[in-house]
Amino acid sequence: MTRLPDPAPWHGALPEAAPPPDMAVYQLPTGSYETRAAFAVQGGSFSDKRRFAATAVLVRHPAGDLLIDAGFGAGVADHIRTLPRFERAPHRATRTVSEQLDASGYDRSRLLGVLLTHAHWDHVSGLDSLDVPVLMNAGELEYATGHAGGTVFRAVSADRAIQEYVIDGPPYLGFPASLDLHGDGSVVIALAGGHTTGSVVVFVTLPSDHRYAFIGDLTWQLDGIRERAERPWLMRKLADVDAPVLREGLLRVIALADRMQVVPAHDRAAYAGIPELPVRFAPTTPAEQPR
Repeated sequence: MTRLPDPAPWHGALPEAAPPPDMAVYQLPTGSYETRAAFAVQGGSFSDKRRFAATAVLVRHPAGDLLIDAGFGAGVADHIRTLPRFERAPHRATRTVSEQLDASGYDRSRLLGVLLTHAHWDHVSGLDSLDVPVLMNAGELEYATGHAGGTVFRAVSADRAIQEYVIDGPPYLGFPASLDLHGDGSVVIALAGGHTTGSVVVFVTLPSDHRYAFIGDLTWQLDGIRERAERPWLMRKLADVDAPVLREGLLRVIALADRMQVVPAHDRAAYAGIPELPVRFAPTTPAEQPR
């Protein structure tokens, strides 16, 4: 296995953030699909079967809640059938995000929309049962509406409002530009690109100062962070629009791995410590979140 160069760890101060005391995050697992480590990361074994997570994240904030990605939807089996045969994999669907919100008694009037890390099928399928706006930047919207990788997005978003945002703020943790969504440093979007045209990293800071980097598909598994390993050559050719740009983003988050919890979207272990929604929703206190 050829490892990426070891980036210098981030030694600078982390950006200031003032998240409100009742801010919280939850994971909403919607299922998984099976692949082999050999297809996921350089040096992976064909005998090592991985269950890729399809998990959304709910970020609660008094200025309005957000979902990061949408997981599997009610029509996920049909969505998978639209994919090229080489992309189809055995999958297991559990409860959709919509079903989990209802079971928890969640007040949907709090939900501003779904912030996509990018527009691939396993991140957007759940939009089929979420009648809320979809937050995207111009580059990702162009990809989603014109690239073969946006086929499922186009089907599930036909009647959804698209709220386009612009990443025109200052550099953030090595990324050249950012958008502070609420203006308090608690949710910051940075353009990563590479995997898709407008794919992003979403940085979340809790009142406890526990920090997350939700990195979408910069790497599919934590191995990519721990081992400084890219996807195998063939998968880079098939899955990424610009491998050198993606590599730059991956190295940036590797440099941050000692300072925050890095969450590749498809590694179930990466969500450790993030609580699931309770069956009946009750207000959380900061003490319930990781410290």
